[in-house]
Amino acid sequence: MTVAVVQPLPGIGDMIWHLPHIRAIAAHVGGPVTLVAKPRSAADQIFRAETTVGDVMWLDRNPERRRGRHDGAGGFLRAVATLRARRFSAVYVLHHSATIAAQAMLAGITDRFGYGFGLQRLFLNRGPFLPGPSLRLHPFDQATAWLAAAGIPMAEAEPILPTTAAARETVRQRLGEAPGRVVAVGIGSSEPYKQWGAARFAMLADSLLDDAPGRVVLIGGPAEADLAREIQTLSRHGGDRIVTAIGWDLAEIAALCAASAFYVGNDTGVMNIAAAVGLRSYGLFGGTPPFHHSRRIVAITPPDGSVASGDPTGMARITPETVLRAIRTG
Repeated sequence: MTVAVVQPLPGIGDMIWHLPHIRAIAAHVGGPVTLVAKPRSAADQIFRAETTVGDVMWLDRNPERRRGRHDGAGGFLRAVATLRARRFSAVYVLHHSATIAAQAMLAGITDRFGYGFGLQRLFLNRGPFLPGPSLRLHPFDQATAWLAAAGIPMAEAEPILPTTAAARETVRQRLGEAPGRVVAVGIGSSEPYKQWGAARFAMLADSLLDDAPGRVVLIGGPAEADLAREIQTLSRHGGDRIVTAIGWDLAEIAALCAASAFYVGNDTGVMNIAAAVGLRSYGLFGGTPPFHHSRRIVAITPPDGSVASGDPTGMARITPETVLRAIRTG
């Protein structure tokens, strides 16, 4: 039996959130599944060591700054053809999309499971279906509620991400054998209102290095290269003890986090990776309300505790002193 699990939310964090649900479905069907996901999720990198994901099929819809292969009427039919060619016997859609459910039906997939919200129910033929108010739940809670309704046990209450031996060795070689602790600092941000800024990160890095010997590793994508250099320039410790992991493969980022003392930084996919590999993660939530899906994430909010989605002032109200206090008190 070949089974597809569709998780079409595009973010890295979105994909990490759904790992317990993907594992539960794989255990339920008795073997690895094909994960259908968007390229931006980097699922192929994140799940390189995950044995319940046999392979990844890309659903190339609505990418940033380009037209996706599966956009528009022609793209809809290409997605149907790709699904049909894979000869899936069952599909589990961890989303409310009616379009994806329709594509699965037209592809001839025999058993089609999903949440069943609105028009989606027309294209699904296997229950259970979630009640309408569940649409307001966080995606993690929606998937958890559906598994419970379906009687599919979820063995882990939060994501637990394995790392590869190859990635661990690569990280060991890149970091070398310098003494002291390694602190993972996430400087990336998908939106400007989630960005803490170079000056605050530099002040925090200096204080962390004053507290204990070791290195601070700045983690981000290629877009954060200039920001990382600015942090190094502003820091008293410079590039000797503040090093970068900019644009690394996410399997290597996971291994780096697993080798670190703790994570601190913006609310990003990397924060979710850090928590999933077992690292205590201090997340800066100034522009988004915290989501408490992992006991390893320590949410740091502005002093008055007020957080509104998209608030452009929230991150600036989180001071380096506030972050240091949270880290020092554990």
